[in-house]
Amino acid sequence: MPASALPLPPDLQFIERGWLSANNAVFVRGVSAVVDTGYCIHAEQTVSLVEASLQGAPLQRIVNTHLHSDHCGGNAALQQRWPQARTSIAPGHAQAVIDWDENQLSYRPTGQDCPRFQMDEVLQPGTDIQLGEQRWQCHAAPGHDPHSVILFEPASRTLISADALWENGFGVVFPEIEGTAAFDEVAATLDVIERLQPRLVLPGHGSAFSDVGTALHTARQRLERFVQSPERHALYAAKVLLKYKLLEWQQLPLAQVQTWLAATPYYGLLHQRYFADQDLAQWHASLVADLERSGAARREGTMLINQ
Repeated sequence: MPASALPLPPDLQFIERGWLSANNAVFVRGVSAVVDTGYCIHAEQTVSLVEASLQGAPLQRIVNTHLHSDHCGGNAALQQRWPQARTSIAPGHAQAVIDWDENQLSYRPTGQDCPRFQMDEVLQPGTDIQLGEQRWQCHAAPGHDPHSVILFEPASRTLISADALWENGFGVVFPEIEGTAAFDEVAATLDVIERLQPRLVLPGHGSAFSDVGTALHTARQRLERFVQSPERHALYAAKVLLKYKLLEWQQLPLAQVQTWLAATPYYGLLHQRYFADQDLAQWHASLVADLERSGAARREGTMLINQ
């Protein structure tokens, strides 16, 4: 059954954003809330979308499944618009938010941006949180991010899966970039999702879907390829981070792209760990060429342009 044939819970609106800004789940009845808030350059749009969904009602809660920049980049703008809203973040990074440690929060290593925001409380796996008119279960979902959570409403069997499960896979396994084994955690999180038996999945990116069995099978096949060939995941991560930045820039001189690659710490880690047999500048150039070959970017003179 297509996801469009499965109605959302009546207190919930799902806003599909694209790949630069994570999707938003907006609760419009009961305890008004938004789960995940997009990237910072879309913050004004995020505020407008939430305002339109709430139709004049105040926002009471801001919730982040994890603190990658595309999931919390609108927090500061939403807090400015609704100062009374309480912000709940996934566990593990509370002190980093208080100290605003951009290394721990991954913004400096990824070469991404996130305006500083405040947090009020931590989401605890194994507990429930009131969102809209229902209580949502909070489950740990490490792998993509060691501190990520997913949210599940058992009556409607609706799952907010963030980047733990998409219809065609899952997000980059960031701990692996840093040298921490996390593929087993991805597998364990997929097992948690299977046990929950969701009827409808609202992913962090892409459309809502209901064929969860096929999505899990696709994700496990992808994971097995990464386990068998970790350098495949490393190359995927390198290209995803570059494509993500290109979505933000839209276009940039190739010389500045190369400068950004050289200055972004995760590229140094990936090169050292997986591609040290290649000249660094040549490896950077090969990443750009891969995006061109895949149709994700095109070159016009000295400019690299998003497609």
